[in-house]
Amino acid sequence: MGAIIVFGAGGRVGRAAVDEARRCGHRVTAVVRTPAGHPALTGAGVRLLAGDVTDADTVAALAAGQDAAVMAAHDPGARADVFFPAAARALLDGLGRARVGRLVAVGLSAALETSEGTLLMDTPGFPREYRAFSAGHAAGTAVLRACAGPPDWVVVSPAGDFDPAGARTGGYGLSGADPAARVSFGDFAIALLDEIDAPRHHRVQTSVVGA
Repeated sequence: MGAIIVFGAGGRVGRAAVDEARRCGHRVTAVVRTPAGHPALTGAGVRLLAGDVTDADTVAALAAGQDAAVMAAHDPGARADVFFPAAARALLDGLGRARVGRLVAVGLSAALETSEGTLLMDTPGFPREYRAFSAGHAAGTAVLRACAGPPDWVVVSPAGDFDPAGARTGGYGLSGADPAARVSFGDFAIALLDEIDAPRHHRVQTSVVGA
């Protein structure tokens, strides 16, 4: 099996991605801001390191020797419209220099198009308090879309939202934007790893629902 680096390994999606990668037999580098705060990420098959996903030199150094990367990081203390584009630029630059061929990034359903062709975040009734964060996510994806070179990337989103209490069932489905849809963190992580082990989507945003 290969080597995978997970940026934002301390969050709920990041931890699930680390667990799923280990379950699949991959060697995992888990990147967080403060390793001392994440003792649960240590263990067989996992190397826990500090890093800043918005710094291209750091990304390049940490990603050396990796086969694929997962981007699950966010910074609650930063503006979303600054953090996510900066992270996307740093990942494209750093992973390119490190010759990492695949990037799987975590997205939001708010940036998906509805059947009417409108972004979910622009539909009537979408909570205004979430729009700035959602738009920041979308801006990060726009940076990826504008890059014609490596790495090959995909943004994977829940079709609606995560189910924090949901169990890992071992499966998931593909779906368009569906605000009522839910997927557990464990099943979402399966989708992330599937896009590394057997890529189906390239340079697009796709979305999943629970099985």
